[in-house]
Amino acid sequence: MSETSGIITSVEQLKAIYDGVSEASVAKVTTTLTAEYRKMIETAPFVALATVGPEGLDCSPRGDLGGVVSVRDEKTLLLPDWRGNNRVDSLINIVRDPRVALMFLIPGSNTAMRINGKAVVSAEPALLDGFEMEGRHPRTVTVITVGEAYFQCARALMRSELWNADRFVDPKDLPTPGQLLKAAKADFDQETYDREWAGRAAKTMW
Repeated sequence: MSETSGIITSVEQLKAIYDGVSEASVAKVTTTLTAEYRKMIETAPFVALATVGPEGLDCSPRGDLGGVVSVRDEKTLLLPDWRGNNRVDSLINIVRDPRVALMFLIPGSNTAMRINGKAVVSAEPALLDGFEMEGRHPRTVTVITVGEAYFQCARALMRSELWNADRFVDPKDLPTPGQLLKAAKADFDQETYDREWAGRAAKTMW
């Protein structure tokens, strides 16, 4: 059998395989944040931020104590950019192409929230001053304008049992960050990196 056998090449072919869209799948989409959607998003401590640029797509994890974003109003979210690896791939993409997609996760809840919209990156001092953690401020804030807001069907999180502690993986059974780096760059000093990582992260969280 050819590797390309069964490849779908049209939207019509694809839709013919699936049942029709349910009423709930359409009704859940709003162009502004309802009070209920706002509560979900303000509760979420984690979001995956997807962006697009000339080189392709990027998806970056973002997390924060409490809510990962601040909701300014029913159309606007504020996402502070705390310390990281300084690659700023997502921010570079947004500067060149404002389209963004976000998926919010709330530990213990099988309901994920999704936002599609547009964003800008701001270094406005008054905006940065609105965020503070341990005496530090973010260097930029991503201002997101909501285009679509909706919740995601719970089946994926239910199937994965993501929040089931009995299924948590022991980190000792996985490669360390240093091992991952050494696999990508053979002469990388994995022992030093792994030994120093926890202390360095604790001092550079914000």
